[in-house]
Amino acid sequence: MTSLKIGDKAPQFEAKDNAGNTVKLADYAGKKLVLFFYPKASTPGCTNEACDLRDNYQSFLAKGYDVLGVSADSAKRQQNWINKHELPFPLLADEDKVVIEAYNVWGPKKFMGKEYDGIHRTTFVIDENGVLEDIISKVKTKAHAAQILD
Repeated sequence: MTSLKIGDKAPQFEAKDNAGNTVKLADYAGKKLVLFFYPKASTPGCTNEACDLRDNYQSFLAKGYDVLGVSADSAKRQQNWINKHELPFPLLADEDKVVIEAYNVWGPKKFMGKEYDGIHRTTFVIDENGVLEDIISKVKTKAHAAQILD
């Protein structure tokens, strides 16, 4: 779905997270970042994905990665999801889809025979220099950390 490719500069962004903090890509300069886009907080597939990343969070930190989630959910919905599942990483509340569109992960989807526009579950691994190191578009929600770390 995304038109971005490995080796491209990661699009700059600035958005509010679940706690109302302004988060920018520049905040992660000199660090590696796992930027994962998911359709909707508190849904089964997204919860599997986020909990798998949570369960492997120490491995990400040990390898020098920060983790940041993005969806078009409200900050309140993101915070409730964090509280319910003890997610250790921030989630951007990209309600106006600025970050989602910058990474080109919004578009037509099909579910149970219905077509609609939504977020395509995609993860971008960004290196210390802000370059896309990996793009995962076929996310395995229950084993996503292994897709990134292995």
